[in-house]
Amino acid sequence: MEGVMAGVRRFTRWGLWFGGALVLVAAIIIGIDVVMRKFFTASIGGADELAGYSLAIGTAWGLGAALVDRAHIRIDSLYVLFPRKLRLTLDVAALVLFVTFFGIMGWYGLGVLEQSWTSGSRSQSALEIPTVIPQLLWMLGLLGFVIVGVLLLLYALQLGLRGDLGGMGRAIGTRSAEEEVEDEIRDIESRRDGGARG
Repeated sequence: MEGVMAGVRRFTRWGLWFGGALVLVAAIIIGIDVVMRKFFTASIGGADELAGYSLAIGTAWGLGAALVDRAHIRIDSLYVLFPRKLRLTLDVAALVLFVTFFGIMGWYGLGVLEQSWTSGSRSQSALEIPTVIPQLLWMLGLLGFVIVGVLLLLYALQLGLRGDLGGMGRAIGTRSAEEEVEDEIRDIESRRDGGARG
């Protein structure tokens, strides 16, 4: 299962870069559109539509990386006071509910995608983009996230069954303040080492 999780991490990194690139391109397009409106009284036309697609698709593709890195926000005021086994039970329940929610959203999204495909619908902007294109990219991101979530859940349960509760917590639990500090220190050291070489 370790090899599978290594593949999952590579996939989520790729998805994160893809999603981030889409959001960056959207920001550039909006910036160009703003400058054109200000100085040339012209517009790209559809910049807001492209930005909306980019944000939705980029978010869907970035969800898996946030899940694997345990970067989703949680309110853990009481959580940290619970015994480890109760925390892990809550973590498993949260992951199941989280993945189920996105699975249901993806299921209904498939119906919308099918309707767009059969009706040949296009956006109502000047670009007239076939709506099936952004919907398909969004759906692929959601599908990837659900698969990542299921694999992460299976990995965590496997660790739990082996008695590795610490590993299970590191796989799906809330990041502790110590982990956050360690990550920040590692990041600072890697930047300092990179700067010293340059």
